[in-house]
Amino acid sequence: MSGHSKWSTIKRKKGAKDARRGQMFSKLIKEITIAARMGGGDLESNTRLRFAVEKARGNNLPKDNIERAIRRGSGEEEGVNYEEILYEGYGPGGVAFLIEVLTDNRNRSVGEIRFILDRGGGSLASAGAVAWQFDKVGLVVVEDPQTSADKILDIVLEAGAEDISQEANAVEVYTPVDNLWEVSSALDQAGIKRSLAEITMRPKNTIRVEGKEAEKVLALYERLEELEDVQKVWANFDIPDEILSAMAE
Repeated sequence: MSGHSKWSTIKRKKGAKDARRGQMFSKLIKEITIAARMGGGDLESNTRLRFAVEKARGNNLPKDNIERAIRRGSGEEEGVNYEEILYEGYGPGGVAFLIEVLTDNRNRSVGEIRFILDRGGGSLASAGAVAWQFDKVGLVVVEDPQTSADKILDIVLEAGAEDISQEANAVEVYTPVDNLWEVSSALDQAGIKRSLAEITMRPKNTIRVEGKEAEKVLALYERLEELEDVQKVWANFDIPDEILSAMAE
């Protein structure tokens, strides 16, 4: 597993213990709202909404909050009108960043992101400058030491997955976006617990960064992720394990 994947695994474990629950709830509500607005409020026909609700439930977002966000997104109830924007930028060492934003104030969001990038040794890029370096794919993660990667591979390939990668107890399954639900359901039916299922941006190639430069890249990643309007951050770095582990403590 490359450095960017290992960092994602570390962040999932760290996030489970994160005390900033209010900020996490806010991001979950935004994702449900925009998913319902774009595809309607029916979970059976709206895959993005289905995964957003699943993630919200997994993070103990109250049922009333979930239902209210769906109603607001589908237009049944008045609420904030969020805009979905993908910003692109560069960090130290030429690392490419993609920053997904849900905001009710575009000017505020771009100003905050530009400030964080500049302060972290990076810069905001024009549309299209970075996005071509990533593929939009489905990602399913299994963290079950009792289940072999070979067994997972047999199940997910039949359901339409394209690739898997493994490190320690984590197996990452990559699938076309349209097959994400089928792959997830196949694992569910086999009794294999998923720790994550979502649409992600997978870098086509990674950039190796080490030492102080690697520390700056990770610090920039975290500062961007902490912004209220930012939903997700992706980057194409590859960083040595010892630096990743130290930064996650």
